[in-house]
Amino acid sequence: MRIHFISIGGSVMHQLAIALHNKGYQITGSDDEIFDPAKTVLEVAGLLPHKEGWDANLITPDLDAVIVGMHARSDNPELLKAQELGLKIYSFPEYIYQESKGKTRVAIGGSHGKTSTTAMVMHILSHAGQRFDYLVGARLEGFSQSVQITDAPVLVAEADEYPASALKPVPKFHFLFPHIAVITGIAWDHINVFPTFDFYLEQFRIFIQKIEPGGLLIYNQSDPVLKDLVEAARRQDIRYAPYQIPEHHIQDGVTYVTLEGEQTALKVFGDHNLLNLNAAYLVCKNLGLTTSQILQAAASFTGAAKRLELLYQDPGRKLSVFRDFAHAPSKVKATIQAVKQQFTDRRLLAVLELHTYSSLNIEFMQQYKGAMEAADLAVVFYTPHALAMKKMAPLPEQAVQDGFDKPGLQVIHDKEALAKILESTPPENLSILLMSSGNYDGLDLQGWIASLS
Repeated sequence: MRIHFISIGGSVMHQLAIALHNKGYQITGSDDEIFDPAKTVLEVAGLLPHKEGWDANLITPDLDAVIVGMHARSDNPELLKAQELGLKIYSFPEYIYQESKGKTRVAIGGSHGKTSTTAMVMHILSHAGQRFDYLVGARLEGFSQSVQITDAPVLVAEADEYPASALKPVPKFHFLFPHIAVITGIAWDHINVFPTFDFYLEQFRIFIQKIEPGGLLIYNQSDPVLKDLVEAARRQDIRYAPYQIPEHHIQDGVTYVTLEGEQTALKVFGDHNLLNLNAAYLVCKNLGLTTSQILQAAASFTGAAKRLELLYQDPGRKLSVFRDFAHAPSKVKATIQAVKQQFTDRRLLAVLELHTYSSLNIEFMQQYKGAMEAADLAVVFYTPHALAMKKMAPLPEQAVQDGFDKPGLQVIHDKEALAKILESTPPENLSILLMSSGNYDGLDLQGWIASLS
């Protein structure tokens, strides 16, 4: 097979290119700019383009397929050449489906928790010695890549609702046609793509319709929006498995979970992770694993990167520092509550960076009401530079204060002020939670963490 990637430097595109290269396919690619880590990873694999930019001469009649990334525009010269030659053109998820037609497909979607749930399923299956392919939106311990395509009988896929490509501007999860589907919850996000909540909901209704006949929908029944959607969209030719927070207790800062009468201690914590675990449990049970196999594996799961990732701890001072990818309101609220519930005897300093299009939009601020309520000390950080990069209007501090409606909330705009807050907060009986999909304008977090020792 000869396959060409347009926008090979994308975060998942370069991973798919390497996975197919490892499978023995002949891979070429192009991009107008490629940054690390993708650049180095592609170079090591021998797949880094010789030069940046688009070249229609790379598109030849002998190509079996062209895979187009979201970064490529509809007037891309390579794409136009492929269309002219009548070549088979796929978005990333469309091609994943082509490679998995003979497999049992598991698609894990939802506004929050899909990466962690996918990671849990992957960890459990791997621990049990099962063969499977996968795609996930984070690098996981024990997995060298975030995409793997082989001749394994099962595909486990994080099912993203973001658009597939410029040619197919509809959610990626509409192209996977799962046999086992998971929806972890629904909370409006990506307002630049889904301008109304009803439009956002419609994408999940369509996802349910894409489940293969005879398939299974596993869904979080404790989410009232999702519960209502599933009941309204109910199909008679698929099965349903609702789930909720499983039986558990917390002892000495450790969470113990009980499923079907069997108990184990966990390395992760929080109601949202317990929900994710229950979804992963149902997936793995339906793939043939036993409760004992699942819990034995779950006990060693430490989480996906930047999902309540422990950066530092000092048990003597009762000090812990966590980093989390949370930025949407529901994710922020769940993550803060998880840390507060796990360490009830500590104060919680929660720092949230507004970095995404939705989180920096003044019209979206009201969605954050109550999201930081459980924090003892709350900080919201954003920079004029982040707004300028996204060509957005200024975001007044008062709009943030009104939106979050959190007494004592500190709203700051420069990393030096944030550093002073981190350095001046007494580091005893304290949990620090850093939430962002960015990097706090380049704040030296490693240097600050080193100073805690």
